[in-house]
Amino acid sequence: MSQKRLQEIKKIIDKANYHYYGLDEPILTDAEYDKYMQELFGIEKNHPEWVTEDSPSQRVGGFVASQFPKIRHPEPLLSLDNAFHAEDLKDFDCRVRMVAPDAEYVVELKIDGLTVALTYEDGLLIRGATRGDGEVGEEITANVKTIRAVPLRIRTEAGIPVSSQLDVRGEGYMPKESFLQLNSEREEEGLSLFANPRNAAAGSLRQQDSKITARRKLGYFSYQIIQAENLGIRTQKEVLQTLKNYGFHVNPDYKVFKTIEQVIAYCSQMTGERHNLPYEIDGLVIKVNHFAHQRELGYTAKSPRWAIAYKFPAEQVETVVKDIEINVGRTGVLTPTAIVREVFVAGSTVSRATLHNQDNIRDKDIRIGDYVLLHKAGDVIPEIIKSLPEKRSGTERIFEMPSACPSCGRPVFRPGGEAAHRCLNSSCPSRQREAIIHFVSREAMNIEGLGPAVIYQLLENRLIGDAADLYFLEYDKLLALERMGDKSAQNLLHAIETSKQRGLAPLIFALGIRHVGVKVGKVLANRYGNMDALRNAALEDLKEIGDIGETMAKSIISFFQDQANLDFLEKLRKAGVKMTADHTVTSQILAGKSIVVTGTLKFWDRREIEGFIEQLGGKSSSSVSKKTSFVVCGESAGSKLTKAKELGIPVFNEDEFKSFLHIANEDKINTDT
Repeated sequence: MSQKRLQEIKKIIDKANYHYYGLDEPILTDAEYDKYMQELFGIEKNHPEWVTEDSPSQRVGGFVASQFPKIRHPEPLLSLDNAFHAEDLKDFDCRVRMVAPDAEYVVELKIDGLTVALTYEDGLLIRGATRGDGEVGEEITANVKTIRAVPLRIRTEAGIPVSSQLDVRGEGYMPKESFLQLNSEREEEGLSLFANPRNAAAGSLRQQDSKITARRKLGYFSYQIIQAENLGIRTQKEVLQTLKNYGFHVNPDYKVFKTIEQVIAYCSQMTGERHNLPYEIDGLVIKVNHFAHQRELGYTAKSPRWAIAYKFPAEQVETVVKDIEINVGRTGVLTPTAIVREVFVAGSTVSRATLHNQDNIRDKDIRIGDYVLLHKAGDVIPEIIKSLPEKRSGTERIFEMPSACPSCGRPVFRPGGEAAHRCLNSSCPSRQREAIIHFVSREAMNIEGLGPAVIYQLLENRLIGDAADLYFLEYDKLLALERMGDKSAQNLLHAIETSKQRGLAPLIFALGIRHVGVKVGKVLANRYGNMDALRNAALEDLKEIGDIGETMAKSIISFFQDQANLDFLEKLRKAGVKMTADHTVTSQILAGKSIVVTGTLKFWDRREIEGFIEQLGGKSSSSVSKKTSFVVCGESAGSKLTKAKELGIPVFNEDEFKSFLHIANEDKINTDT
């Protein structure tokens, strides 16, 4: 391979990153992106002298720091004054209008992460640093380079001037999905859990091994250029537009308003809509738009007079712990769950809350019968913040983790250095049951009609011992089950038969290999193509894959070294379960398009149509923005439809969507993802 080809690949990957993170308009599928990355790794492995600091290969991590050097910021990072009520915002507006009567405001989402300062020289990223005390931060350059939303080199194709040194500031954050996956993995490993995405992001960016940071899939929104006025920029709005042109990821939900009443209305709107975002926000930042007005307003000793942070009211509710139950997961971890008096919080009614482990219960002094404060961690998972001991009556009971597994009766162990208690019995009924529930789930083998209740019956009646036995079920024996009629039995057998063709990626995820999620299942399927090739993969080969670190690689190797797992795979093979990869993209008709699906659909369920969109090269998005290409709308659509209309984004019903794709016959539509 030549250096010319290397440069071509680097440009393709950089352009893809810019379109994905800077414009929210993907131009490559995940499989295509991974293919270019593997080619890049191959060339640079053979020619290490060709590796440059701005190569996309530098994002995978590998640098290990013994300590983080201290860095003095070129300008101090100041704090913002807070507003908690509409009256606080009106007072702020009065102070602004006394100096700048015609001021307008830029309102940006306040991302719940940590400030990261970036320094570029001649367009190349040379340093990343934490906020620290505002004057001095810690250098975390190697970790920052693993964030794909951070450009390693500023885009200059559009002829936009770039000063010899450019200092950019923004917010590093962890998406909700990454946060939940990380805590799930840590819970399996018996490690302490992160309290929220902000803490998880901070911990990830201060990892001494940058490979760990790379695996945690952080994001970054930029919002400030220190040298803005030297570039001829005169407003905060122009800053955001320039950052976007440079290739940075700028949060798209910023607004420009003339009056404080409009600002207050937007704050109220986002208070209700924040739970629909894929990342956490804890408020909004209101800035005077024009720099001339900012200079007139000036600063106090610690904060600018031209900006203020509106903080959302804390969504914490009081409830009572009625009982504590123990659930045994498929990996054997015993997880205590609080059964609480029903309360409404962050958009839904909650009756159960995770307690994670014995240490968490002890540290928070949570007892059965306690009044407690509850919130949703990551805006998703109900979690108890603390107990309220001042409300105790004396009848509360201290909880103790059982010494025997509540499912199989075998002794429970707590390995040294772990927070989790485990049942080590691989034949434990709860572990088997949870493994089967995972195997048939939508992201895995997607066997409809096979819910937990039916699985319980199948196990209790000894019709199955593991998930592979599902493929050998007989119609007559199914009919003997409670509430299982002729039609239900036929439908279930049909769903089981259909699942045989799910393909390699869902099957890998269904196997329940520790640390291997949906995304990694797809990566492995694309890389190896069939189960035998994956089974024979070497440890070093697995570690070379961008999304896979040493811990995950060892877990995969260990899985295929277990004879019980090999016997399980052989049963699946004999049953006719497909163990080869499909071509995940069948067409490029939707390439570069971001599509939102909302409402109740007639012809597809949600995952089917999202999979179909991906098959045709498109990106299925969960939120409507200016970058949304169009919306596919079913019945009873809500806020997403409203926002699409406000932004003038095309809206298709299902029939119009099919017509758009020039599909005349429904039977030709392959929705098997």
